[in-house]
Amino acid sequence: MLDDIKKTLWATADKLRANMDAAEYKHLVLGLIFLKYISDTFAARRAEVATRLSDPDDEYYYGDASPEDLNAELDDRDYYTSANVFWVSEGARWETLRNVAKRPDIGKQIDDALTLIEGENPKLKGILDKRFARAQLPDGKLGELVDLVSTIGFGDNPSIARDVLGQVYEYFLGMFANAEGKRGGQFYTPASIVKTLVAVLAPHHGQVYDPCCGSGGMFVQSERFIEAHGGKLGDVSIYGQEANPTTWRLAAMNLAIRGIDFNLGKEPGDTFTRNQHKDLRADFILANPPFNISDWWHGSLEGDPRWIYGDPPQGNANYAWLQHMLHHLKPNGRAGIVLANGSMSSSQNNEGVIRAAMVDADVVEVMIALPGQLFFNTQIPACLWFLAKQKKRKGEVLFIDARKQAKMISRVQGELDEGAIARIAETVAAWRGEVESGATVTEYQDVAGFCRSVSLAEIAQHGHVLTPGRYVGAEDVEDDDEAFADKMQKLTGKLSEQMTKGAELDELIRLKLGGLGYEF
Repeated sequence: MLDDIKKTLWATADKLRANMDAAEYKHLVLGLIFLKYISDTFAARRAEVATRLSDPDDEYYYGDASPEDLNAELDDRDYYTSANVFWVSEGARWETLRNVAKRPDIGKQIDDALTLIEGENPKLKGILDKRFARAQLPDGKLGELVDLVSTIGFGDNPSIARDVLGQVYEYFLGMFANAEGKRGGQFYTPASIVKTLVAVLAPHHGQVYDPCCGSGGMFVQSERFIEAHGGKLGDVSIYGQEANPTTWRLAAMNLAIRGIDFNLGKEPGDTFTRNQHKDLRADFILANPPFNISDWWHGSLEGDPRWIYGDPPQGNANYAWLQHMLHHLKPNGRAGIVLANGSMSSSQNNEGVIRAAMVDADVVEVMIALPGQLFFNTQIPACLWFLAKQKKRKGEVLFIDARKQAKMISRVQGELDEGAIARIAETVAAWRGEVESGATVTEYQDVAGFCRSVSLAEIAQHGHVLTPGRYVGAEDVEDDDEAFADKMQKLTGKLSEQMTKGAELDELIRLKLGGLGYEF
């Protein structure tokens, strides 16, 4: 049912944008969904408190208070903050905006409402994107968008409301990433890749960090993993950084709507030159940095303490990201990073030297080759690096070739399904000796064509290239010589039969054409 609602909402919202660029439009739609959610949850909490204030058996009971006194009591902020609900002033509530949706100044009304909400909720200060008054939508379209978002019902149950919002929000982020093409990939990592990172890292507790957090998808998936494994959201602290101001706001909103405490730095900023978490040493790091960026270097980075395995080339940031993450890991921490495949084998401009130093220092734990076509509108093949300063299996690297594990969900895009993700995660867990109850893979063993544990000495013999396909070998296809012979005999027989039929058809065609006067 919810899937149908999401699709209907998207189709209508996309139609309303007319010729407006998706990159601009997404902030309007997601901003309105956010506003509707916090207004709905505020209204639901207010109704709940009102009922409890009038119930003699409830701890909130307010006695024989007059309606005026009850209303005044309902304005006590503690009732809302204690339930992790944002305070929404009357002028910023959804019904107030809906009532003026057809006015030509609806954009200004929404911006004013967002300003009010920021002023009342310090957590939201500076993160709400007030761009509605200057939106380049055709006349009346913004009002229609308000009416459309009004149809999203978040209900009275806070946990259900949060889940509905999270699903709608994530679906829209994905659809906008698809609509934007390559630019969309800068703020959105496909869910199956995030799930794979999280499943392999297993972030149960401590500090979770993403130095290029986009719209916050890594954090959201970490939250789901923790809850699915019986943990509490408060068991982790979220730290992130993002250079793009509008994407930084998206991430903050994405986390705020889920009630996740976070620290994304005081402002948007470049992770390399304006590192806002210099003293952070995290338990888990998850990241999908932009691939192969060439304009990252600044003179101030010369001799930076993060470059302990070698100076990264100024024309490609891949090895700067890897070393930045190692620098911010606790001694027993783990990091998972999405990078372009070239990072596994490139030897240009010192990259091969840095990779060799990292391998020899035994900080590379697992390498996974991903299938193609997982990303929105980019065919750059990608891989996953997993790093650890204190590995469970020292002197070895686990290689997994997952290139054949995807299923196509559209003509141009694939994904890793739950079964493929579970197989990858359970293989890594078994290799580490951390098998959980109920796992399908309970004891690690090499599987030809899929996974292999390789010594550092063998990796050195291959020039420190970390491409899984080089190590896992070919998949076992047909070990039984007799079975192969049987199959060959059947195929040969079938071919002979088809050739005989072909000759008969040729003769029949000649006879027919001869009857029409054609000579051969």
